[in-house]
Amino acid sequence: MSLILLLVALIITYTFIKAYTNTKQVVFNKLDIEHTNKDGNKTGQPLQILHLSDLHLENISITPATLYEKLKDEPIDLIALTGDFLDRKRTIPKLLPYLQVLNKLNSSYGMYAVLGNHDYVLRKEHLAELKRVLEAYNCVVLHNENRLVNMGGYPVNIIGIDDYSTNRSDIAEAYKGIEAGYRLVLTHDPNVVLEMKDYDFDYLLSGHFHGGQILYPKAYHLVKMGKLVRMNMIKGLQKYHGKNFYISEGLGQTGLNVRLGSRPEMTLHRIPASEEFINEQVV
Repeated sequence: MSLILLLVALIITYTFIKAYTNTKQVVFNKLDIEHTNKDGNKTGQPLQILHLSDLHLENISITPATLYEKLKDEPIDLIALTGDFLDRKRTIPKLLPYLQVLNKLNSSYGMYAVLGNHDYVLRKEHLAELKRVLEAYNCVVLHNENRLVNMGGYPVNIIGIDDYSTNRSDIAEAYKGIEAGYRLVLTHDPNVVLEMKDYDFDYLLSGHFHGGQILYPKAYHLVKMGKLVRMNMIKGLQKYHGKNFYISEGLGQTGLNVRLGSRPEMTLHRIPASEEFINEQVV
């Protein structure tokens, strides 16, 4: 019996060590999003969008220095941050060196962010401090609002929809005053796409699920986190009602600082510019 217990203990220990090691194996994904003109040919240089989500600075998987080394040679047009930076006020100073690195990357058209459910754990004054820090480092924080950016001659609407899981999303408000152009949506909880049938977008970036973080072999523990989980849409490139959206596995962990069947990630989304890039339909 003692031999069996020893074997079980060894298996548990090995699994935990492996799961912790996985948190250090950050994946850098590069994803080409297809977009063609009427003749079926791509035109123009791709716009490159760096997407980081779910840093969870209490258990982040990468140092600022390593982050910079991985990204310093990449031409970046836009940086998109989709929430869950932290959930403790004492962690806010830890965000500064990461923002310094992101500024050092010199993205052509700036940095934009939305907040996530863990950010809203902060008390009102500390949440305001988090937002002040982001803005002090040239990050535009969007709360159900949009901005129009001219990216290389193409109009891009950056639409920030607030966190769906904490009932802060207001899609109509986020789309108010929207102009003709490409529509890039930033949001934390991807479940909001289930309510966007009547709202046009070209691409949506999100996070929230951590790719399951611990899959055994499925993310059963995520079932309460919305319908997308039950539809087996928890990470990567997805499509709903013919519209593309992406769910990042995030850079940090919550709960136990382990991952099984998932990896922390950062992603460079390459969107080809073309004449068809401009969407004339206005909601």
